[in-house]
Amino acid sequence: MMDRRLIENFDWSVIWTLAAILCIGLLSIYSAVYPQIQARPTNNLFLKQIIWLAVGLSIMGASLFVNYQRLKALSPWLYGLIVFLLIIVLVVGRDVHGSKRWLEIAGFQFQPSEFVKIIIIIQLANYFSSQDVATFPSIRKLLFPVGLTILPVLLVLAEPDLGSAIALAAAAGSMILFVGVRWRYLAVVALTIIPLVLPVWQKVLKPYQKQRVLILLSPDRDPLGAGYHIRQSKIAIGSGMLWGKGFLNGTQNKLHFLPEKQTDFIFSVWAEEWGFVGCAVLILLFCLLIFLILRIAARSRDRFGSLIVVGVGGLIMWQALINIGMVLGLLPVVGITLPFVSYGGSSVIALCLAVGLAENVSMRRYVFQSH
Repeated sequence: MMDRRLIENFDWSVIWTLAAILCIGLLSIYSAVYPQIQARPTNNLFLKQIIWLAVGLSIMGASLFVNYQRLKALSPWLYGLIVFLLIIVLVVGRDVHGSKRWLEIAGFQFQPSEFVKIIIIIQLANYFSSQDVATFPSIRKLLFPVGLTILPVLLVLAEPDLGSAIALAAAAGSMILFVGVRWRYLAVVALTIIPLVLPVWQKVLKPYQKQRVLILLSPDRDPLGAGYHIRQSKIAIGSGMLWGKGFLNGTQNKLHFLPEKQTDFIFSVWAEEWGFVGCAVLILLFCLLIFLILRIAARSRDRFGSLIVVGVGGLIMWQALINIGMVLGLLPVVGITLPFVSYGGSSVIALCLAVGLAENVSMRRYVFQSH
C-alpha cells in the first residue's frame, strides 16, 4: 500500500505548468506540419509526437514508484552505459545531414545525447552528496566531476551536436556552482579558457559552425546562405507583432520559408501565430516551471535529492534559453530543441523523465532529516 505522504507531497503545480507548455507544443507542431497532416491523416509527425508524449508521461509516472535514492548505486553503471552508447553512435549511428546522433535498437531509434543529460545530473549529484565532498570543495575535488562532464561533452561534440553539448555542460556547471566554487577557481578557469579561444576557432569548429558565429556578429553577411535560417526566423517572429496572425495563419510557416520549423525553430512558429503576447505567456510558463522545480530543491531534505532537482531545473532553463536566444538572433544557431515544445521522441521522453525525478524527490522529502 502506498504511503499517504507520498501523495500529499506530490507537487501538482509542476504538472499543471508542464501540461500548459505541452499543449502549446502540440498546437505549434500541429501548425508546423499541417500540410503533412492533410496529406497523411493517420501517419504524420503530429500523431508521432502524441505517441512519444504518451510514452514520456508513462515513464514519468513509472519513475515515481522507485525511490530515487536507489540511483546512487546505479549511477556509475548508468554513466558507463551512456558513454558506451555515445561511442557506439559514432561508429554505427544513423547518418542524417552529416551528423551521427541516432541509434536503432529493436526497431526503436533514439538519441543517446538526450539521455546523457539526465545521467550526468544523477552522477554529479551522487558525487557531490558523498560524505567527503563538502561545500566549496577544493580544486582537487572538482577535477573528477569536471572530467566526468568533459568526456560525454566531447563525445556529443563529435557527433556533431553542439547544442546538446552546450546544454549538457551548462547544466553540469549549474550544479557545480550550486555546490559552491571559490572565486579564485573561476578566475583560473577564465584565464585558462581565454588563450584557447583562437585554437578552438581554428582547429575545432567546423566551417559551418564558424559561419553561424560570423552571422551572429553580422546578420546580413549571407542572407541566402548561412544566414537564411535566422533571417527567416526573425521575419516570422516580427510579423507576429502583438497578437499574432492566428492559429494556422502564419505565412512564413505555410509558405515553407521557415526551416526546421517543427524542431529547432518551433518558437518562431508560435511567435508568428500568437505574437508577442503568446511568446510572453510561453516564456512566463517556462520561468514558472523552473521556479517550481527549484522550489522542490529548496524543500528537499537531503543533498542528493536537492542536487538532482537543481540539475533538472538547470537543464530545462539552459536548453530553453539557448533555443529562444538562437531563434531571436541573440545566439548562434547551434541546433537545439525547445523543451517540451519541439518535435522529438528522445527529447520529450528524457525531459519527462527529468521532471519525474524532480517529483520523486518532492514526494519523498519527508523521509530524510536535515543534514
